[in-house]
Amino acid sequence: MTVAQQSLISPTASPELEKALRDRVDRRSAIAGGLGELEPLAVRLGLVQNSLTPRFRDPVLALFASDHGIVVDGVGTQWGRATRDQVQMALHAQLPVSVFARLQGLHLTVVDCGVAENLPPHARLLARKVAHGTRNARTAHAMSPEQAHAGVRVGMEIADNLPGNVLACAGMGQGSAECAALILSRLADQPVRDFVVSGPAMRQDDLVHLLDVLHGALARHRDAREPMDLLAAFGGHELAVMVGAMLVAASKRSLIIVDGIAACAALKLASLICTPVTDYAVFCRSHVHRGLDEALALFRASALLELGMDSADGTGAALAWPMIRSAAALLTDLHEVAEARLTARHEHGANVPTPGA
Repeated sequence: MTVAQQSLISPTASPELEKALRDRVDRRSAIAGGLGELEPLAVRLGLVQNSLTPRFRDPVLALFASDHGIVVDGVGTQWGRATRDQVQMALHAQLPVSVFARLQGLHLTVVDCGVAENLPPHARLLARKVAHGTRNARTAHAMSPEQAHAGVRVGMEIADNLPGNVLACAGMGQGSAECAALILSRLADQPVRDFVVSGPAMRQDDLVHLLDVLHGALARHRDAREPMDLLAAFGGHELAVMVGAMLVAASKRSLIIVDGIAACAALKLASLICTPVTDYAVFCRSHVHRGLDEALALFRASALLELGMDSADGTGAALAWPMIRSAAALLTDLHEVAEARLTARHEHGANVPTPGA
């Protein structure tokens, strides 16, 4: 059975439900004033769940971790920490994302999709290693086709076993952002420079070297265009696993929270396999860099919060979760005010008691 056959995803479009949701939100606004961006978000959440009263349960924030062979060319060493160390810090509450997730009631899970080293067992670590890192995309295919398909199947299995209906996705690992930039560059037919994570702190000679490496990878795999071919050509294992997880999450009408350029690349690949997957996605950001601006533009989307952070992917998702819950509460927890009750109070004065008051 092919990936596409396993991922039958219903579009969320429903003009009748959308009108009912907007009417419901408008009634709240007429009573208490407008709530800005929470209102369209509330409508979006209702469409995702195909319900006037969307409710979320057991939300998971998954950090998909892997190593990438392209790092041997001296690129992608963000913060100078090995992927293994990043994973350990996330698991032991040494990263802000871990603390924020706990505070907001998100179940943090780190998925070992392809970390080069073996990791000790941990209650929040999901060991699903496809391989010990990828090969260098500049000199060879990052993965075999079999590994690319295996990664997607792993992600499908993970999402299929999730008890809740919210999956926040973020990538983790040295070289992850660079591999995502290669994929997005090819899919958008834009220069890879547009998607590179860079900023004022990056020295010009470092940027030149990075672009030389990435251009070499693009040239070697100039014929790769299809989703699975791109995964095999550029990697990484975490992208393949995220693709599968997003497809199955959407097929279950779960909300997908997308944080970071790696998660954007995975969603773009997933959308080429089954287009409606993007209906189930909302976007967050943990970085201010221009590469992520370009990635979000591919979806004609903006991030829920713009906080000027430069932190580990997943941080933005943890901070945006209260906003998402609040938007849903507009539809589920805010009690209706009976029209007759309002009329009576208006005609007889505000001091007239109302039934049940």
